[in-house]
Amino acid sequence: MSAAAGTARLTLLHTRYQILETLRVPVVVVSTAVFPALILVVFVVPQAGGMSPAQATGATAQLAVFSAMSVSLFTHGAGIAEDRALPWDTHLRTLPVGAGPRFVARVVTGAFFTLVGLVPLVLLSTLLTDAAITAGGFLRGLLALLAAGVPLLALGLALGYSMPAKAALALAQVLLLPLAFAGGLFLPPEAMPGWLEAISVWTPTRAGRDLVIGAATGLDPGARLVPVLAGWTVVLGAVAVWAIRRDQGRRFR
Repeated sequence: MSAAAGTARLTLLHTRYQILETLRVPVVVVSTAVFPALILVVFVVPQAGGMSPAQATGATAQLAVFSAMSVSLFTHGAGIAEDRALPWDTHLRTLPVGAGPRFVARVVTGAFFTLVGLVPLVLLSTLLTDAAITAGGFLRGLLALLAAGVPLLALGLALGYSMPAKAALALAQVLLLPLAFAGGLFLPPEAMPGWLEAISVWTPTRAGRDLVIGAATGLDPGARLVPVLAGWTVVLGAVAVWAIRRDQGRRFR
């Protein structure tokens, strides 16, 4: 077996293990799959009669960004911090296979549960609102969601590798709602007060929201969001790399 084939096999094994491990905790799966759909039912569906198809599609798209952020903060952030506290994680670090397969498996696992959260969200949006979610729009929106999720993934990694489990979980809970509100994932930007709108345009969640909505609806999201997403990716990615290296240095001293 070649080295590449062996690495791919190990990555698949770690992915399978991590997905099964998460599935054994029903509350995690339910919160990932149900919470964004529940927000849709409670806040969007009652107003669906006054929404155009583009507005309903945009509301669905911004809740998809919320789902991706939730997975990044809790699956990658709090989840990694919990794994680091286990003796099994320390044992895996001593094996001569490197950290690559486990790292890629974490990213794939997060993407899998993000997709799990999209299923009831898109289904309920199609059934209960006038959202016009075409196959092409869904594919474009999914690709945009992957791009919007990169800085959020970096945030989760930085959180998970820099803090103990209890602190990471608490900070993930603290960050979730402020980032969601500031990014326009719950409150439309046009309904924000001026001071919040001025802050909102510089947040990774607002840039991700605008990108995904633009891709899903065919509207022009504007050029501003590209440097915002790129800047947050660089900053949070640098923090994540620093946290990972510091954690590795501490483990092997």
